[in-house]
Formats: sequence, structure tokens, C-alpha cells
Amino acid sequence: MKLLNAITLSLAALFTASLSVAAIAMQNNDVSQVKLPSMKPGQYDHQAPTLADIENDSELHPELKKVVLKGRDLFMNTQQLRGKYVFNDMNCKSCHMGEGRMAWSGPVWPAATTLPDFRGKNGHVNSLEERIAGCFSFSMNGTAPEYGSDTMLALAAYHQYMAKGAKVYDRNIGGRGFSSLGKDIPKDVSFGQGAAVYANNCAVCHGPNGEGKKVDGEVVFPPLWGDGSYNWGAGMTRIFTAASFIQNNMPLGQPGRLSDKEAWDVAYFINAQERPQDPRYTGDAKETRQKYLNFHKATLYGTEVNGKVLGQHDNTGEKPFLKPEVLKPRTFSDK
Repeated sequence: MKLLNAITLSLAALFTASLSVAAIAMQNNDVSQVKLPSMKPGQYDHQAPTLADIENDSELHPELKKVVLKGRDLFMNTQQLRGKYVFNDMNCKSCHMGEGRMAWSGPVWPAATTLPDFRGKNGHVNSLEERIAGCFSFSMNGTAPEYGSDTMLALAAYHQYMAKGAKVYDRNIGGRGFSSLGKDIPKDVSFGQGAAVYANNCAVCHGPNGEGKKVDGEVVFPPLWGDGSYNWGAGMTRIFTAASFIQNNMPLGQPGRLSDKEAWDVAYFINAQERPQDPRYTGDAKETRQKYLNFHKATLYGTEVNGKVLGQHDNTGEKPFLKPEVLKPRTFSDK
């Protein structure tokens, strides 16, 4: 019966996804506009291993293979940690598409090859585990699995296996992160035009109110705002991050179809909507914005949009706390 339910759910999700892609395709039949950025000369382009590569790797100890595959399972279905570490409708794959392998969609293997490293967001040197913990704290509006736990080990192992054969500390990486459109928000970015782009291209999958879509309680398309989405401290709240992600990955199955202007506008519109509070909240959104301006200068948090200061609330979504214990400053000392 469990197998039958799983098959039914998979077919329903596939049907929903196919229907959504078809609906989007009908809105614009000019597939010649589908494009992705080109790698710049000299950039390193690593081809991350596939699921088949993991399963067929004879050099992997059977126990290690189990751990890597468990990490992949958690990456693809992070909702299985709902209520313990995850308190919204997001999975790791929601932002890191293509199993975390895909260029221009925040591939995860660079984290394994460039960490430990200094990170401006929290102002200290981060490990791979701490970088993963940040995603739980912000993107999944939750709290991280304990460092060294079975869950954290599995996730870190999957990240590291994705980096198999990659250069260590090579920073000239092609397709890394979400900033291909640059970091300067255009002066003519438009909330109203973004709303139109959203209605015509995004609502079919993510819902008219950004609520996402579920099939039998399982997330098929993640919400883009509201209690089920990423919180105000997540990287995707940065307008340039969302714009680049959208331009290179959306609409689903048609990366690059939206113009740069449309991507900027709809990113602005989406991130002008309310969502759970930034875990670093001081009690005043404007004050919090200034305290973490190195991050929030690219967001709308603590600014007035349509007559309302965004983020001025105590709503933490489904999460029964504000700041997870893992979000601590660190100062290295040789004493």
C-alpha cells in the first residue's frame, strides 16, 4: 500500500509539473529565447557526479555509500525533517536545483571545495557544516542538525561527494551561486510590472498568492512568500540573488526565457512580500537592517514598500522560536 501511495503521489506530482510547464509554454512559444549565461574564459567547470555515479562507485566503502545516499535523500526531501529542523515548505533542492549539481542554480560542490572560508554574512570563518546550518536557519526557517550528528554527516558527505575530482580552493568557478545578473538593482525596477510577470509566468506553479502547490500534503512547488517560505534572513531575499536564480532557472523547463528586466521586476515583486522574521531580529526591522546592512542592503527588509515597513512584525511562521542556537559569532584566537 505504501508503494502504491508513493507511485500515485509521484504520478500526481509529475502531472502537476507537466501541466504547469505546458501552461507556461503556451504563454510564449518562442523557444529561441531560452538561454543560459556562458562560462567566462578560464572559469573552472566541474561536472558533479550523478546518482548513478554514486551507486556504481566501486571505490566507495558500502557504509560510506549509505551515508552519501542518505545525504542525497535528505537534500532532495528535506521535508522529512519537518517539525524538528525544518519549519516551512522548502527542501534543499528548492534553491539548489538538479540535485545540487546544476550550474547557475547554486551548485553545492563549491562549498566543499572553498570552505573553510570567511563569510561576510556572519563575519567569521565558516566550515561546511556551518554553511549547511545557515540554510536550515534561514532558507528553511528552522534550526540545524547538531554538528557531527548522523543527519549533518550525511548532508556534508553528499556535498563533498558532489565535489569528487574538483579543484580545492579554485575560486574562478563557472556557474557558481546566484549573481550572474550582477548585484546592482536597476533604478527602473517595478513592483507593478513584477506583479504582471508573476501572474503571467509564475502563479501557475507557485500560486496566485505565492503559496506554492502541494499534492496530498507533499510539496510540489515551493511557496515564494508567507509562512511556508524562506525567512527574511535567507539569501534569496536579496533582489539580485532572486533575479539571477529566476532568470537562469524559471519558468520551469524554460531557463532564460524571461528577459533580464522581467527577472529583476518579478524578483522585486516576490521579495516585497512578507515572510517569517529574520532570526537576527532586534525588535525593530529598520534597526536590524542597519545592523546587518552588508546583507540587507540588497533586500527590501526594513524599508517601506506600498506604505508598509517590511519585516516589522514578530511572526516566526511555524517555528516556535526566533534565533536558533547555532547562529553565534566566532572570533579565532591563538591564545
